[in-house]
Amino acid sequence: MLERVRQQLVANAATIFRIPAKLMPAKIQSMTLLEGLKLVFKEALEDGDFEFLEGKWLKVSVSDLDLSWFISCDDGQLLVSVEPVEHHVSFSGSLNDLVLIAGRKEDPDTLFFQRRLSIEGDTELGLEVKNLMDSVDLDALPKTVKVGLEQLATFVSKGVQNSTELSSNSVRETGNAY
Repeated sequence: MLERVRQQLVANAATIFRIPAKLMPAKIQSMTLLEGLKLVFKEALEDGDFEFLEGKWLKVSVSDLDLSWFISCDDGQLLVSVEPVEHHVSFSGSLNDLVLIAGRKEDPDTLFFQRRLSIEGDTELGLEVKNLMDSVDLDALPKTVKVGLEQLATFVSKGVQNSTELSSNSVRETGNAY
């Protein structure tokens, strides 16, 4: 019973969060994302690891929420905009897949080759962004953030896994995939 509830919550997460996310004022969205990025990438910012993004824009889209953010760096400071800007590279994935990447439950390369993560534009810039994401040390995050992220990613991972298992069992029972 609880597994079925988890599966339904994971399967419908985008539908549940789409309207509240759209109703959130742009200023609050960008401020929240900026503070979250500063927290996650604190060490990388201090080390100047965002230099490759100086004067360039990264678009990050949560495809099933129909939300996009634009991220850049200016003089070592991160910039976040919800207003569309001409971007050099874009990363796009579903809410669940992006949570799985953030929580280290899925590898971005795997999702890319499964066509669940889209990377378009400047390939070299995209690779630098991916490498920076891979370099984040989750242990360096505040404990509450780290534990919350890990628990959310585990919840999503199990919900996706159970959904896949139920689908394959359904196919076997009917003896037909179509």
